[in-house]
Formats: sequence, structure tokens, C-alpha cells
Amino acid sequence: MTTIGKSGTFILGDRAVNRLGYGAMQLAGKGVFGPPRDRAEAIAVLREAVESGVNHIDTSDFYGPHVTNQIIREALHPYRDDLVIVTKVGALRGTDASWNPAFSRQELTQAVHDNLRNLGLDVLDVVNLRAMFDVHGPAEGSLDEPLEVLAELKRQGLIRHIGLSNVTAKQIDDGKAITDIACVQNQYNLAHRGDDALIDKLATDGIAYVPFFPLGGFSPLQSSTLSDVATRLGATPMQVALAWLLKRSPNILLIPGTSSRTHLRENIAAESVELPDDALSQLESMAA
Repeated sequence: MTTIGKSGTFILGDRAVNRLGYGAMQLAGKGVFGPPRDRAEAIAVLREAVESGVNHIDTSDFYGPHVTNQIIREALHPYRDDLVIVTKVGALRGTDASWNPAFSRQELTQAVHDNLRNLGLDVLDVVNLRAMFDVHGPAEGSLDEPLEVLAELKRQGLIRHIGLSNVTAKQIDDGKAITDIACVQNQYNLAHRGDDALIDKLATDGIAYVPFFPLGGFSPLQSSTLSDVATRLGATPMQVALAWLLKRSPNILLIPGTSSRTHLRENIAAESVELPDDALSQLESMAA
């Protein structure tokens, strides 16, 4: 079995995690709603991920809702001591599978308790506040009140660390005045590079950057340049895309998701892909 660790570790909160982690979103049903098509395979994926060295799992109780957290608990509880589970709050799912803001004190407090219950934990390692001013990307708006609620829950001992998701640089700076920010989770990949300057600043500050949709999300990355580089290196395009992210900055933590053990193994193997300088130059051109 391929194991990870070659790309090193980075501090997430107060724990060192391997830079190649796992995102649980795809363990839910179609559209991240309802149960998975194959629950047994979902459980097998999680167990193999951890056995391969993954010690950072990203999830949320609004995936399903409740589905991914319950599968994680069934597959992995009691958890290994080195496993860091990161969850998100700030949204609720409608009965029509819609994604709706949930920023009130009651909604955030309930979300934290739901995550604790469904994951089978007494305290959450990291809770990301997911901004919902625009579901398609960061948009300005004050996060002060919801962050104050999470900071209070942190003081109560229900949360160890707080992060931010789908946010602007200003929201991060404002958030630091309320609580320490352990990580930032925004969309970023080879073709979607609006956070280049932000990543470099966070690296200087020692804050982890966790790109969601590292492979393009619901619209997978497609590029003749990416395909050409992959063919030359004897890798898949998705492996090259992940390898580029690992190369991009030491504070980047990856959470590629899959509901297939075959794809999990392909993702883990991306850590062994070496990108020569000419390949890097080709890949950089994708952002032009």
C-alpha cells in the first residue's frame, strides 16, 4: 500500500498533519445530499486513507446533512491519536438540497453540537466558519458576530481552533482581532488562482491554506497543457494538479475527496510525482 509523508507536514492549529489529507464531501449522495450509493465503499475509503497515513480529514455536518460525519464515526471511531478532523459551520441544507446561510447564535451553537454528536467527539479540533454572502466565492461582509459565537464556544472547551472558509483577505484580518485563525479554506487550483498573494501572506504568518476543489470540484480541471505534462511524466492530470499544489507553498494542505478506493490511491500517489522546472513553467501558463 502506498503511504504518504514525503511532502512533509504543516501545523494545523497546534497539530502537525501530513500535507496530503482527505475531504469527505463526496461520501454523501449526489449533490452532497442524502446517503451514498455504496456505504460499505465509503467506509473502506476512509479506513484505507487513514491506514495510508492521512491524518487530516475535512468534513461538515451539512454534508448530507449528517451523512459524512456519521460515516466517519462508523469507520474510524475510536479515532487515532494523530487524526485531526476539521469541520465547518455556517450553512444549513434545505429539503430541496439548497445551501442556506446559518449565522445566528442558535444555528451556530446547534451546528457545533451536531458535529460533536455525529462525530462522537467531546471537542472539535478545528471548526471553519463558512462565509455565505456569496455561495460561489468570497464576498465582503462582516463575520464578527458569528466569530464571536465560535470564540465563546472555544472558551467553553467545545472547539480547540477556529478557521475561515470562502473569505476575503479583509475578513481574515478582521477575524484575527477576535480569535486566532488556524487555517483558511478557499477555492484554489491550477486554473483558479485568485488567492496567490493571500497564500504567500498566510505562509509568512504560519497559517495553513486548505484549497477546496483542488481538482476543479464539480467541473474537473481540463487542459491540454495539463494533459501534455501528465503524459510526459507518466502520471494522470489530476496527480499533476495535486503535485503542483504541494509544490506551490509549504503551508498548503490538500484535501482531495473521492468515494472510490481506486481514486484514493491515485490521489495519494500524487505525492510521488516530481515536477521538473520545464513542467512547472508549462503549468504556470494555465493561469494566464
